[in-house]
Amino acid sequence: MEGRARVLGDDINTDYIITSRRKRESLDPQVLRQYIFEELDAGFAATVQSGDLIVAGHNFGCGSAMEVAVTALAGAGIRAVLARSFARTYYRNAVNNGLWPIVCDTRGIREGDRLRIETGCVRNLSNAQTIAIDPLPDVMREIIEAGGLAPYFRQYGGFRIGRPA
Repeated sequence: MEGRARVLGDDINTDYIITSRRKRESLDPQVLRQYIFEELDAGFAATVQSGDLIVAGHNFGCGSAMEVAVTALAGAGIRAVLARSFARTYYRNAVNNGLWPIVCDTRGIREGDRLRIETGCVRNLSNAQTIAIDPLPDVMREIIEAGGLAPYFRQYGGFRIGRPA
């Protein structure tokens, strides 16, 4: 996976990702994508390109447990969020909805850097930096690769743990 870095800071809460008033208007990810991060930058959503990667600091996705904070990003074509740490609920919502939550040291990544996510690392193609990634358990990786928890269950009929591949 390769994309352009869109850099945010620490403590990006779910209401910064998509305000709760927007989910009262619609739950359609294609509608919500127009409003991502509007509380931080009213013009942000208009500049997002499919394939962009969100890059943040500590505690990304803190606040409420609203799943729409994941689906709004996915609706905008964002396939991964890289952060130094995630709120646990957001992390699980990301996995369950097929969005890659990548834990790594994001301090050297700048706005607009070209990033390539590889097995075990992120390569910053803009400055030749290689950043180690905290590994995901196999089952979480499989859920994301299937497109989320519901598609995973449709594909496997339950968790594959302890079953032959």
